[in-house]
Amino acid sequence: MDQERRGQWLRGVLDLCVLALLQRRESYGYELAQSLDAAGIGPIQGGTLYPVLLRLQRTGQVTAQWREGAAGPARKYYQITPAGSETLRRTTVDWDAFASGVGTVLREVRT
Repeated sequence: MDQERRGQWLRGVLDLCVLALLQRRESYGYELAQSLDAAGIGPIQGGTLYPVLLRLQRTGQVTAQWREGAAGPARKYYQITPAGSETLRRTTVDWDAFASGVGTVLREVRT
């Protein structure tokens, strides 16, 4: 895949993907990056992911708290807030409509 195009697409949906993962369960940055990679969205570097997490935290979409690790350093765990859940709900509806439209246009090209 063209990396520049992938980067442009990712900038538009990374917040949504992070909120969706945090809706499932709280997580820390490295674990989120692994989940994004496993889903075929990554690899996501820390220099991309951590500014997104900070922005989501500053806007009240997620909260964060440091916890000591059982077998390593402390980790910053992120949890979605009610405002983040509402943003996720609304944005998912918007994304579904947008992705459906793009799919319609692309299907016309393939036929």
